[in-house]
Amino acid sequence: MKILVIHGPNLNLLGQREPDVYGSMTLDDINSRIKALAKELEIEAAVFQSNSEGEIVDAIQQETYDVLIINPAAYTHTSIAIRDAIAAVGRPAIEVHISNIHKREEFRKRSYISGVVTGQISGLGAEGYLLAVQASPKILNK
Repeated sequence: MKILVIHGPNLNLLGQREPDVYGSMTLDDINSRIKALAKELEIEAAVFQSNSEGEIVDAIQQETYDVLIINPAAYTHTSIAIRDAIAAVGRPAIEVHISNIHKREEFRKRSYISGVVTGQISGLGAEGYLLAVQASPKILNK
């Protein structure tokens, strides 16, 4: 089984950017934890980060993964293209947010992505990614 983890715009700045909202872990720290847990669970994990909507759409359209874990970041609230790409590939997907988007600014409460994913994890910090990795085999086998 293979998972693809996509990190959206500005997540490359984790650890520096608004630590009171996003915590002090860097993206490298999170990716290391994802890969270690995946290895332990005998899951192959690929990670990808982009600030570009088109690159994220291209990554979603790859044929080389079974489950998608995606933190679309700001594109959550704006990108119909990412939503449509997730719907088009028809693979199980989990939307992850480090902060609780439902407790933030009004515009962040709307997710274009949530209607086409299997589930959403929001507000649990970097732990949300690990929960998504653990859930991946279960949602694949449904």
